[in-house]
Amino acid sequence: MQIKAGTTSSNPTMRAATCTGGEFAVEQVPLPEPGPGQVLLRVVRTGICGSDLHARQHADQLADVADALGYPTLMRPADRVVMGHELLGEVVSYGPRTRGRWKPGTRIVALPMVRNGEDIHMVGFDTRSPGGFAEYVLVQEVFAFAVPRGVPDDLAAFTEPLAVAWHAVRRGAVGRNQPALVIGCGPIGLAVILMLKAKGVKTVIASDFSPVRRDLARRCGADVVVDPRVDEPWTAYTLEGPVGSLPDYARFGMDAVGLMRRVPLLPWGRLIRAGETLGVAPSGPVVFECVGVPGVLDEIYAKAPLRSRVVAVGVCMEPDTVRTAFALNKELEVRYVFGYDPEEFEHALDLIASGKVDPSPLHTGTVGLRDLAAAFDGLAGAEEHAKILVDPTLV
Repeated sequence: MQIKAGTTSSNPTMRAATCTGGEFAVEQVPLPEPGPGQVLLRVVRTGICGSDLHARQHADQLADVADALGYPTLMRPADRVVMGHELLGEVVSYGPRTRGRWKPGTRIVALPMVRNGEDIHMVGFDTRSPGGFAEYVLVQEVFAFAVPRGVPDDLAAFTEPLAVAWHAVRRGAVGRNQPALVIGCGPIGLAVILMLKAKGVKTVIASDFSPVRRDLARRCGADVVVDPRVDEPWTAYTLEGPVGSLPDYARFGMDAVGLMRRVPLLPWGRLIRAGETLGVAPSGPVVFECVGVPGVLDEIYAKAPLRSRVVAVGVCMEPDTVRTAFALNKELEVRYVFGYDPEEFEHALDLIASGKVDPSPLHTGTVGLRDLAAAFDGLAGAEEHAKILVDPTLV
């Protein structure tokens, strides 16, 4: 029996898609009760994330990493977990020690993290914090944000993945006139393209083997889209400065220093340092690795121009090998990124609400709880879908 919020029952339940050993089942589970600082939401939409695909297939590896980082309760394959962390819901009720910020029915998006006493739990990845592949879900009030009126549900539901992309773009520190290369046009790569264009980056090059995803990259605003079987992203734009190869850089240095040293008493060394301080020293593009497959980072190290910045966004669940000699000799700067902070999350929502970012090209399907397994399988194939939303009201 489906229990609506407010219905009196000694053991209220709800429908949820549970996952055990990688297999989904739609079951009746206890209706969550909001604890201190928490809000109960009726789920409107929940996005399926690449991290969900990883958790279904590589739960032990993810849990081992989390355990080493001080988070010992991440799901294991034998656990019965309600997944889903890209949350959009309507306020139902509040737990103790909350401010009651919003009226019942207010649409909310929230960071997928709740607090029980001193313990922190990741919503949708932990037996103690069931996620959004269900009729109801708990969120923390201080990490929740109201969706402005007029923003469609299917757009507001993209707040969380766009926050991930915005964090990656911020950490990439891309200049407006600096080329940005996006390697891999899955959901997170497409979201990175959207955020790069929202930031005003003039030249965004996207690369993917899939013709479907290349088309989506164009719709998201990529200026140049390449099929790596035919062309390489490294030759798809005009390279500014002598960073194409070590000999180019050496010739540039000899010519520049030779010219300056012809002028007696010219402080040429100070001029070089001043140029570095002002940011006019030669540099390569910013490369966003959004694939998460062994070998991709190594290929980027081998082919990226000198002094490129590499931002690792894709999650690789297998051991990987990179030839660090390439990164060393090219003076590549490598940054790994994960998640976002609350300000970045709210900013992603503001970008959607203002119309500056339109994530609708990413939305390629909506399913109910019973079709969740098929949706996961479809996303793993990567040829038809980019992002699938879950609507628990669909039968």
